[in-house]
This record gives sequence, structure tokens and C-alpha cells, in this order.
Amino acid sequence: MNNNLEIKIISTQDTLEIRHKVMWPNKPVKYIELPDDNVARHFGLFVNGEITSIISLFSIDGVVQFRKFATLNKYQGLGFGSLLLKNIIKLLEKENIKKLWCNARVEKKNFYKNFNLKTTNKLFKKGNIEYVVMERYFIQKN
Repeated sequence: MNNNLEIKIISTQDTLEIRHKVMWPNKPVKYIELPDDNVARHFGLFVNGEITSIISLFSIDGVVQFRKFATLNKYQGLGFGSLLLKNIIKLLEKENIKKLWCNARVEKKNFYKNFNLKTTNKLFKKGNIEYVVMERYFIQKN
């Protein structure tokens, strides 16, 4: 890959734009907004200056949930999402978090296993999509 890559914090508005395009383009933008978006940290992976992948982090007492992890369709399958998640995990390790977790679509659980997230017995369905809660614990550094 001979691309200029950069990961940086992005605005809620930039996040919503990508979420909408990738996840629910046929729904109104309000549908993909989360109640705590205003207190989340949103990150974007830029390739040659264009946001290609996004992820939103929601933290409470050293436990971080990532949500709305998405990559623009034309960039899917090129490793950009993996690169973003790998770097976010490195950042969170430096921040000495206790646990990282997500609600993963069941068909994507093997992807998240590559990042040492483990499946739990917590399963649920939203719409016609089945999800499993996946988590990773971190060793606390004093």
C-alpha cells in the first residue's frame, strides 16, 4: 500500500456522515445517531486525505465500548478497518483501560477474534441481525 495514512480524532458530524453512507443509507441520519455521541471520541482513518474508516469510543470507568465501526464500501476488504482497530487498541492499551467490548454481528465474530476479542454468551437480535457481545480484558499497569 503506497498511501498516505493518518488516524485522527474527527467530529461527530464527520462520523455521522460515514455511518450514514455505510450502515443505513436508506434511513434518516437521526437513525444512526447515538445518545452519547456528544461525549464519545470519534476516530477516522484517512487515506490520501479522505476519511475511509471510522470508529466511536464510549468510555465509563476504564471500560470502553466501540460502536459504529465502519469503512466506506469502496475501501472495504483492503485492510483499512483492521489498521484503524489495531491502532485504536494500541492507544487504549497506553491509556491503561480495563476492558474493551463491542456488539459484533455474529457473522463478523471471526474478524474480531483477530484482535483478541472473545465471544461471550450474550447474544441478541436487532432487526433481522444477530449480535454477540465480544470483549477483551487488559492487564492493568500501575
